[in-house]
Amino acid sequence: MKPLPRGRGEKDGVEIFVNSPRNDVSVRLIKALSFLVVFTAGAILGFSAATNIHQFMSRGKISLPSPVCIKDNIEDAESLNNYIMPKKLKHNMSDDELFWRASMAPRKSKYPYKRMPKVAFLFLTRRNLPLAPLWERFFRGHEDRFSVYVHSLPGHRLNVTRSSPFFRREIPSQTVAWGSVSLLDAERRLLANALLDFSNERFVLLSESCIPVFNFPTVYQYLTTSMNSFVESYDDPSQRGRGRYHRRMFPTIKLFQWRKGSEWFELNRKLAVDIIADVKYYSVFAKHCRPSCYPDEHYIPTYLNMFHGDMNSNRTITWVDWSRGGPHPAQLGRENITESFIQSIINNGTICTHNSVPTSVCFLFARKFSPSSLGPLLRISPRAMKF
Repeated sequence: MKPLPRGRGEKDGVEIFVNSPRNDVSVRLIKALSFLVVFTAGAILGFSAATNIHQFMSRGKISLPSPVCIKDNIEDAESLNNYIMPKKLKHNMSDDELFWRASMAPRKSKYPYKRMPKVAFLFLTRRNLPLAPLWERFFRGHEDRFSVYVHSLPGHRLNVTRSSPFFRREIPSQTVAWGSVSLLDAERRLLANALLDFSNERFVLLSESCIPVFNFPTVYQYLTTSMNSFVESYDDPSQRGRGRYHRRMFPTIKLFQWRKGSEWFELNRKLAVDIIADVKYYSVFAKHCRPSCYPDEHYIPTYLNMFHGDMNSNRTITWVDWSRGGPHPAQLGRENITESFIQSIINNGTICTHNSVPTSVCFLFARKFSPSSLGPLLRISPRAMKF
């Protein structure tokens, strides 16, 4: 190896080579010392900075957010149970959005879960339910076989206990005017909200003045085994029937198709879906069936007569007393309530058919009962109504 020339200050007789072992060891030693110095300085600075930040934060100068643990809510959002049986009735859907959502019907006949068919009780009320204690007794012990939905004034809360089947069962509602299409809207709104629960198979419209005249097992068996729905639908040639038909409904709805009936209906799921999915015929009623026409007495009876007459029994299952005459049924108070009176409703002499078999059980509910009737009804219900 060729030696490098000596420079100034070098000792005589000592030759320094580029790759000499001595030079290599010196370089490594310098690098190690440099790394150690830098590491030590960094550790000291880091410790000092951490100490200052801790002291700064402890004086309340800055507040950093706590670590957030994002829980996976996919199971809650997309679970089958949440879809087929909504736990909360409150939502922000408009009527159009609600009816569209509720009109969805599975084409596959077999359910992928164990389905217990339920009866949906739809209460159309002005404010409170004065007869709620009687209904609570009627429902007790059958919680897996019914659902309750209440359409009251917007924002109104029922005054019931947390254990009541009516607790938080108010649906998003709108103001209703008697005799207008808004009453029909409320009925369709109740149906649509109840259809969101796929377990609901039968749908009964009731008012705050309605009572059951049989116990729950009897009512449930009667409805869930029926091959027909129960909607009163008949041709009334008088001014109160055909006289309410508007010629501008033609040709969508013809006079010979026009029907009348009690608004207090009972429907199976298929008919309920068809009614809330209808736009064409509902629009005709909304436009031309104005006050003095009473769309709640004509729309569903006419619609079923036009398209589903074979699925309807053409009778109501809600008894009322028309014996006193006038445009409204008699109101029944405390003085009217006796065991014999309830028995006269149950055994009223009427013969009807259930699945084409003659029967004397024709009415499951009755109206129009005033709040004063509650006490006597509670006293006689164990004997007269068997609940």
